[in-house]
Amino acid sequence: MTTFEFNRGAYLQRINYSGETPPTLRTLKALHHAQLYTIPFENFDIQLGRGIDLAPGAIFEKLVRQMRGGYCFELNGLFLMALKAFGFDVRPLLGRVHITGTPTGRGHQIELVTIEGKQWIADVGFGAGTPRTPIPLEMDRPASHDGQTVRLVNSDLWGIMLQVLIDDQWMDLYSFDLGHVCQADIEYGNHFTSTHPSSLFVFARVAALPVERGVFTLFNNTFKRTLAGRDEEMELEEGQTYLDALKSHFGIELNAPYESLRPLPEL
Repeated sequence: MTTFEFNRGAYLQRINYSGETPPTLRTLKALHHAQLYTIPFENFDIQLGRGIDLAPGAIFEKLVRQMRGGYCFELNGLFLMALKAFGFDVRPLLGRVHITGTPTGRGHQIELVTIEGKQWIADVGFGAGTPRTPIPLEMDRPASHDGQTVRLVNSDLWGIMLQVLIDDQWMDLYSFDLGHVCQADIEYGNHFTSTHPSSLFVFARVAALPVERGVFTLFNNTFKRTLAGRDEEMELEEGQTYLDALKSHFGIELNAPYESLRPLPEL
């Protein structure tokens, strides 16, 4: 059995990054931006019935070598490996998603990064709502970047809540605490999120890729382009047209025919 070794050069090439790499705040922000805006959020391996393998080598092969995307456990799993490879003091955290108003289990992975005694939350895997830059672990201090304003607040029940400002209203995204997370915790969350019938990623096709001042998203057949607060929607046709749209809008190239995808649920 061969031991996986993170290839820093291949990772940097994948995210189109040629800047500095010492474990500084400047590097953290630059790597975060580069990966977030390059590697798409997507769940098509689940929709192809392949499941999600979180072995380090499997994540690297899929997201870097095969130039695919992934969801939080893959995207933040890759980012965690990268930060460790570049010498950062970093560890994973798990969060509960609150978008619908009903909290989920701990099914979202993020990172806690410590630089010169100060802690930062880094997340490159929350779909359209992914924080655009690392967030200092400070309460009630709104931060704006690339058209998005977020803040962290204390929550009596849930620990720390990440909120986003939409139309002058603060909306809950996800909560987390700073407790130790082991690999088994991550595997538990990944198994439910990628296999349970009630999980969004099991019953729907989703993709997202931030762009400057906006984001491209996909939900089943609906592609949405949001730029500077303006939305444009279009319905994608089935078949090769659908696969072509995945490649052109998100850089996702499936090595499988359209017919291998799970059928969309009937309305």
